[in-house]
Amino acid sequence: MTVSEQHRTQIRTETGTYTVEAASLPEADPPRVVVDVNATGPEGEPVADGRLELDPTVAATLATVLSRALRSAGALGRSGARRPGPRPAQQGQPWSAEQDADLERRWLAGEPVEAIAADFGRSPGSIRARLPRVGCDPEVRGAHLPEPPSRRGEDPPGP
Repeated sequence: MTVSEQHRTQIRTETGTYTVEAASLPEADPPRVVVDVNATGPEGEPVADGRLELDPTVAATLATVLSRALRSAGALGRSGARRPGPRPAQQGQPWSAEQDADLERRWLAGEPVEAIAADFGRSPGSIRARLPRVGCDPEVRGAHLPEPPSRRGEDPPGP
């Protein structure tokens, strides 16, 4: 048996390692494509293992069908939300000048993002995204952003 072409993809995530290997077998009668799928969990335990042999003419179509089926199966039992759990109460709502001032004050006081988010009814990600807009450094708790290079050395506005 001669393998004329082989592709291997391996992806490591926080939840495991996923490997897909595809090989064409042109000398098989009839010619075939073999796809091996393996996955291990975070502790190295097997979570998926399988092999498909298929006619090369249906490989692209089957890839599309499998992709759709797996996405649908992965969504079973979910309400359609991207994140589990309820949405923050103020998600998507505009920020007021008072909220911006309070966010800046609390960040400079050294409060953690999670506490600020809970009090504002927003997600920690939205708090981190808003911090630069109020002049705070989202990477350094309690710090303002440095002055941008384009504004350094400028004279302050006159009277």
